[in-house]
Amino acid sequence: MSQNIPPANGVTRRGFLSSSGTLLGAAAIGTLAIDRVAFAQGSSELKIALIGCGGRGSGAANQALNVPGTRLVAVADAFPDRLNSSLNNLKEQHGAKVDVPAERQFVGLDGYKQAIALADVCILATPPGFRPLHFEEAVRQGKNIFMEKPVATDAAGIRRVLAAAEIAKQKNLKVGVGLQRHHQAGYLETIKRLHDGAIGDIHSLRVYWNDGGVWNYPREAVAKMLGHEPTEIEYQMKNWYYFNWLCGDHINEQHIHNLDVGCWVKNGYPVRARGLGGRQVRTEKQYGEIFDHHAVEYQFADGSWMFSQCRHIRGAWSSVSEYAQGSKGQCDISGHMIKPSSGDAWRFRSDKQVDPYQQEHFDLFEAIRSNTAYNEAFNGAKSTMTAILGRMATYSGTEVTWDEALNSKVVLTPDDYDHLTFNSKVKSLPDSEGRYAIAVPGNSEWRKRIV
Repeated sequence: MSQNIPPANGVTRRGFLSSSGTLLGAAAIGTLAIDRVAFAQGSSELKIALIGCGGRGSGAANQALNVPGTRLVAVADAFPDRLNSSLNNLKEQHGAKVDVPAERQFVGLDGYKQAIALADVCILATPPGFRPLHFEEAVRQGKNIFMEKPVATDAAGIRRVLAAAEIAKQKNLKVGVGLQRHHQAGYLETIKRLHDGAIGDIHSLRVYWNDGGVWNYPREAVAKMLGHEPTEIEYQMKNWYYFNWLCGDHINEQHIHNLDVGCWVKNGYPVRARGLGGRQVRTEKQYGEIFDHHAVEYQFADGSWMFSQCRHIRGAWSSVSEYAQGSKGQCDISGHMIKPSSGDAWRFRSDKQVDPYQQEHFDLFEAIRSNTAYNEAFNGAKSTMTAILGRMATYSGTEVTWDEALNSKVVLTPDDYDHLTFNSKVKSLPDSEGRYAIAVPGNSEWRKRIV
């Protein structure tokens, strides 16, 4: 399946939202043949494969192993150091439930196929740029899937995920996506009340992921990790957060959580976005090509707005939260508090607090065992597309419509994406001083590279 070719007649927002990927999936039927069925209900054990052994992947594997009747049987990672540290930690936590001898440990960029083949349930937790490729393969092999968010880094990847999601639906595969707020009791009850009209018609939302940022490794540190001078793709993978083909910028990798909540409240996705962003504080070359701040205005079909901020600047105001304003009151969504214009305020309270990261695995595995419909890939793709739309708006400095963004011909991944090696040529390369090109808002030539 080529990632470079969008649907011939374009994808409209109406078609995208109403079909849940049916139109996108039609062309993929031949490639992703319906050759496997989902896990046979009644089996006493579910075998797990972990693809991507970083912190989030290891965390997801730990949570999956907390589910009774599960066993980790295979792992795959591009780098041996991550694979080994993850396995050692998981063995300390779960003992014999971690059953991964050397022959079921796969190092490199293509080991995911072999690991997936050995399992009933696959955890896909590599950098997001690999998600469409790995999701396609897991669906092709007829596996149930938990995949971390975001599910892609560009519109071409979104189209691939939607195509595979439609095949997963036809195969009766169960698919979970790591937007864990959908499994958190406080969010579930708060948003149910909003949908029931607790604050009337919701005309605006404010969503934030303002924080200080994450790790990075200079080239000499990467060379020490690997035991040799890194190729460009090795360097970028070890610093995947700072390269758009791998991460999609922090508006995609982190802020997707808050954007997803806003779309959940509205029961829909935006029709257009406009915004601003740039690199004001993190200007050094080790920060790759991403911005350190974004501010986006998203408009929904009913004319309402979602005002979005995300920032990676240490020492500045921090907030990871969501708020709604309606015709009859307001809501602190993340704080699970509703203040109607008249009447008593409400706040969610519970004596039993369940970790939502754990709950999403309980819910997925219960769906597998009970054979109930369960496919979060469509919402995962749409919420990811919302983040990508925002990045297009801030990088270009122009208003971008949903349809324009979804049909974008810009492909961030390398040309040999389906057959990557550590010598593959990435599209974003450093200059002689080790600096990467940064998007210039308002520049028409840059807009062609962005949208």
